Amino acid sequence: MVRYAATQITPAKSARARGAYLRVSFKNTRETAQAINGWKVSRAVKYLENVTNHKEAVPMRRYAGSTGRSAQGEFEDRLSPYMIEGLRLKVSRIYGSQESSRDDGYQPERKQFGVSRARWPVKSAEFLLGLLRNAEANADTKGLDTGNLIVKHIQVNQAPKQRRRTYRAHGRINPYMSNPCHIELILTEGEEVVQKSPEVVSREEGRLSARQRAIRQRRAITAA
Repeated sequence: MVRYAATQITPAKSARARGAYLRVSFKNTRETAQAINGWKVSRAVKYLENVTNHKEAVPMRRYAGSTGRSAQGEFEDRLSPYMIEGLRLKVSRIYGSQESSRDDGYQPERKQFGVSRARWPVKSAEFLLGLLRNAEANADTKGLDTGNLIVKHIQVNQAPKQRRRTYRAHGRINPYMSNPCHIELILTEGEEVVQKSPEVVSREEGRLSARQRAIRQRRAITAA
């Protein structure tokens, strides 16, 4: 039996899939996998399809060297209320309106993640999409509720680098390496969550900071 890194998840109540020595960038795949970690499978599949069509971007957090900025990166709700109000005032001064930003209903752009450095790693998204669908089919075979699956565990590891050569001027030969990776993921059924009463929610939000409230709102959006 193949060993997975997450040993505390019961195999009988989960579905698994993995790929080894995949010819796809380790760094880009790692960032793409972390973006969907903990999401519902339906949302993760839609997100990866949008990445391949450049409709949504992958935030580059750890391996972000020489990565440009993208408007699809940072989510506005992660900003403090003072920063959001400042953006609205700035836009209203530019377009000469105090109540609304513009006459055509323009609002400051809501960005999805809290990182403005983002990319569209299409090949990584395609590999992860194939593994997600494989794991979803395995869950269906086991009799799990495929409409309530979440990405409980996903991990990307470096595989041995593969060597090639590139021939340079003056008789030089330089290495031309590829960086493959191993991917493993585990899907489980989402736990039934009992909604809190409005009184409890309002009482808890009164004790939360603006950053904590923004994180809670972002989790609610990604879980939908």
